[in-house]
Amino acid sequence: MKYFAYAIIILIPLLAPACREEVEIFEPEVEVVAPPDTSVNAPPAAPSDTAAGDTARPAVVRPPIGFYLLNEGNMSSNKSTLDYFDFATGEYHRNIFASVNPSVPMELGDVGNDIGIYGSKLYAVINCSNKVEVMDKFTAKRLGQIDIPNCRYIKFHEGYAYVTSYAGPVEINPYYEQTGYVARVDTATFQVLERCLVGFQPDELEIVGGKIYVANSGGYMFPHYENTVSVIDIQSFTEIKRIEIAINLHRLTIDRYGTLWVSSRGDYEKVPSRLYWIDTKTDTYGGMLPVAVTEMALDGDSLYLYGTEWSNYSYDWSITFGIVDVAKKEIVTRNFLADGEERKITMPYGIMVNPYNKDIYLTDAANYTSSGALLCFDRYGKKKWQVRTGDIPAHFAMLYR
Repeated sequence: MKYFAYAIIILIPLLAPACREEVEIFEPEVEVVAPPDTSVNAPPAAPSDTAAGDTARPAVVRPPIGFYLLNEGNMSSNKSTLDYFDFATGEYHRNIFASVNPSVPMELGDVGNDIGIYGSKLYAVINCSNKVEVMDKFTAKRLGQIDIPNCRYIKFHEGYAYVTSYAGPVEINPYYEQTGYVARVDTATFQVLERCLVGFQPDELEIVGGKIYVANSGGYMFPHYENTVSVIDIQSFTEIKRIEIAINLHRLTIDRYGTLWVSSRGDYEKVPSRLYWIDTKTDTYGGMLPVAVTEMALDGDSLYLYGTEWSNYSYDWSITFGIVDVAKKEIVTRNFLADGEERKITMPYGIMVNPYNKDIYLTDAANYTSSGALLCFDRYGKKKWQVRTGDIPAHFAMLYR
């Protein structure tokens, strides 16, 4: 769930009732959108050519068999849904959680904010329902849930799940008093074992070399945003440092060189969204690239990103689709889409790159109130196919055999 243009996107939902007397039921649907892909049964291989910006890639790349797409749904509407794309059949399955788990009340819940696969399980972070749904990764059959208030993002390490939590209620308040935390969860019992306090409204996290890095946003505290990345020692599970970066931090991803890439949303007025990096060997600020980042996906040395910047001056959006070479720390392009496709996307809301064939997946949230779209492009930015999704399609998890 992205916090920007508060007057438009956040404040209106906050005025809505917390629940509804009647819950809309979404029926599962299947649609063939692409030819069957025989490579899912092939042995691991490395593609012979490279995508724009790549300078190297791992020697072996496994073909994925499919991927999940978590649709956020509008806040307070209980409309988060789970879709699945099957590479072997080319079929897109809408709302599979409801069909696989018909007895679960309220279905998936209110605002799907992150998704991840670890071991044999699929985890969906459902922000305003204050839970993480745990499912079988192949069937999406519900196994249980983890109760965490205002949970945000999830990562995994050595048998544990680590989940960021805003801890307090959904509330835009410059004097918000509740600091956030990271919860350590036993993936066998689904129990929260420990909590480590960090900054206000912690968002994405990354685990590198025995440390957890957490992007503190302060997103509820407009105009008094946070500007630090918390560093947690994973063994003692204590915060050992905060690195000052920029205000309203959001996304984190680590490259193969030990560089942690951090996005800032800015303040939607005078301070623009930008991309920063941290040297995790010294835990020090590294630098900045002048490109807006709302979401990013790393493939080899290519960091694919899109930026959706709202201006309170022009009352309009500025949207870009870029690639950064993480080895050179340079912007390769500010538009990786071909044939004017960037003009056909109303509001990009999620991104993923297939590590095997380099296809690029983008989602379009459109008007935020009705079905969105998933678009597939080849590595050169040419559109291959498009399919309808649930409301506000956002978060991907690639599935392997």
